[in-house]
Amino acid sequence: MTSPASPRTSPASLATGQRSLGDPSIRFPLWPPLTGGCPVTSTDSVSYPVEVDYAYDKVPADLFTAAPGRPRGHERWAPLLPPLRAPGLGEGGTPLVPLGDGLWIKDESRNPTWSHKDRINRVTVSAAVGAGAEGVVVASSGNHGASAAAYAARAGLRCVVICSAGTPPAVGAFLRAYGAVVLQVPEDARWPLLRRIVERFGYHPVSNVTPTHTGHAFGPEGYKTLAYEIYAELGVPAAVFVPTGYGELLFGVWKGFAELAALGLAERVPRLYSCEPGAGGPLAAAVREGVPAARVPVGETAAYAIDCAVGGYRGVVALRESGGRALLVSDPQMVAARAELARAGLWAELSAAAGLAGYRQLGEAVADGPVVCVSTSSGFKDRDLLEAGGSAVVDPEDWAEVERRVGRG
Repeated sequence: MTSPASPRTSPASLATGQRSLGDPSIRFPLWPPLTGGCPVTSTDSVSYPVEVDYAYDKVPADLFTAAPGRPRGHERWAPLLPPLRAPGLGEGGTPLVPLGDGLWIKDESRNPTWSHKDRINRVTVSAAVGAGAEGVVVASSGNHGASAAAYAARAGLRCVVICSAGTPPAVGAFLRAYGAVVLQVPEDARWPLLRRIVERFGYHPVSNVTPTHTGHAFGPEGYKTLAYEIYAELGVPAAVFVPTGYGELLFGVWKGFAELAALGLAERVPRLYSCEPGAGGPLAAAVREGVPAARVPVGETAAYAIDCAVGGYRGVVALRESGGRALLVSDPQMVAARAELARAGLWAELSAAAGLAGYRQLGEAVADGPVVCVSTSSGFKDRDLLEAGGSAVVDPEDWAEVERRVGRG
């Protein structure tokens, strides 16, 4: 398949290998990416992820210094990312929007496909290119699938998206526009089918393939850039509230700040708060039970993007190492947070408002410095979009009705 832009290797990458989170003394070469987690420490019931290690002693001294002419997107942080072998779309560089009283919203809807998933898919599709795969396969009914399809198209790779019923209309349109092959199957059949496509066709999985969540080995490295950007603009906040499904974004934010501290640039790591739907909450369950990962039943929730039944060890690490907490937020709390964001001019998906919902749940208990709530995606990806309907036609000569609608009657 011909690429619209030639994939390129970033010679600036300082990635040296992969390291087990189950036992950090266990290391592996950088290639191939271990998409099945750590083969040494994982068991039949618990999968331990791996992370990418770097030659931190070779990080350029001016990497985090603002300077005119620096590239936009992941190229800006290439030394601390895996090799960028697929072209980008200008991911990252999203704004911090003040909400008042030291509260900031990191608005990830400004990414190329309008969600935080662009940060991860630039890296995972680069891994697919580096591995020589013909295409990528992803199990997703939302942001992840749309983003993977965009980056695969950009790199000239095929993309198979396995989704279940209820894919939001906007996401379905995204997938069709990028030429992805969309396979709609019963929800429980998504993961077995994904694994079979990987085994039979050699497609590179950019979704999880393990019993408890490990995700892609390179993926959360892309999320680190969010922490770099917060630091560059705000310094180290007191806390960061993160909408949480599998915990990859949470881990990425923690690792980014942990690297800044290890490099002597930041004095500490902010407390991280995971914000999961109260209808499930596998990370909260794992923390409560003191286990590496948990599986929970999931009740009814409109926060479909983060209503995960299974968690992973990455989230446990992020909360433990940052001194943070696992929070559960209700749908009414997320609805209220989404409305608050809208009043500030930010249209967020319901799941994306979980971070602000978590902050409002705790109130001033964490306000010993600036607080950042991550808003992960645009509101047009919500499932209830079609149900919302439009405004009824108004007769402009019916002034009484105009006054009533405007609220002046």
